Amino acid sequence: MTATYTWDVFSTLDGYGSYADGADWGGYWGKQGPALLEHRAALVDPKHRMVFGATTFREMAQIMGSDTDPNTLDDWNIRTMRTPATVISSTLHDTLGWPDATIVSGDAVDIVTRLKQESDVPLRSQGSLSLNWSLMAAGLVDRLQVTIFPVISGRTGTSPILRGAADFDLELLESRTLDGHTVELIYGPSRR
Repeated sequence: MTATYTWDVFSTLDGYGSYADGADWGGYWGKQGPALLEHRAALVDPKHRMVFGATTFREMAQIMGSDTDPNTLDDWNIRTMRTPATVISSTLHDTLGWPDATIVSGDAVDIVTRLKQESDVPLRSQGSLSLNWSLMAAGLVDRLQVTIFPVISGRTGTSPILRGAADFDLELLESRTLDGHTVELIYGPSRR
């Protein structure tokens, strides 16, 4: 049985995954609401294995690290941190306090191919742009989940979520609106 691999990414309407240091947006571009946070927490309720590249893993570990007051974290962040994780990196040698993380060095396509074949739970990757561009190009991403926040960050936006991706056709599998303004789109990608 092959595990499903979902690439989960946050975006502005104009396609940016983050904003420049010093930009005064706040987390989730200041647009989180109770429906979004409840939905995000439910996504990691069933067992999953997270898959990260080094950069996103470092960022997530820093956000949710031991120096962070757990009362300031959203429930979905706490649940994500409790989820087993595979980190694909040739530069990291420390799990940075993540309770159940494994660091694996090597070719990402080979590693995820093996994970999909061996895992008895779905695989989910948050962010990790360049990692997931290569996995999409190899046909390993089954679901592309894009959560679009109602902002345009043309001046302060960084990390265009799809700039390095190949060409794909997308089949819309699911869609929902959260808190009346944030849209989640889930696609099945197929290489052109």
